[in-house]
Amino acid sequence: QVQLVESGGGLAQAGGSLRLSCVASGRTVSTDTMGWFRQAPGKEREFVAAIRWSAYSTYYADSVKGRFTISKNNAKKTVYLQMNSLKPEQTAVYYCAAKGAKSGSWYGLTYDYWGQGTQVTVSS
Repeated sequence: QVQLVESGGGLAQAGGSLRLSCVASGRTVSTDTMGWFRQAPGKEREFVAAIRWSAYSTYYADSVKGRFTISKNNAKKTVYLQMNSLKPEQTAVYYCAAKGAKSGSWYGLTYDYWGQGTQVTVSS
């Protein structure tokens, strides 16, 4: 129904920056919100940021507010996550997700579609 492909992950030094991209395809008209989540080894998956296709509303986890920025290009069906001032503890697999308007909250794990994830490693 909906396919999500992340890219842009890699290795960065502490204090450096990375920009992740997520391209959505398929029946994207059924989605309302795009989100970014991350999961470090041995830890549960957590919410990072979200944005709506039909509005400019954005949402951030307190841990990344002021350092990460989520943005979008509706024509390209692409969502971005600009990550600045990276810290080693932010090393994780970052996942792109999409959900319909009625599929739970923007901050929960109740999204309908998930990408394969992209590894982000921050060295000290």
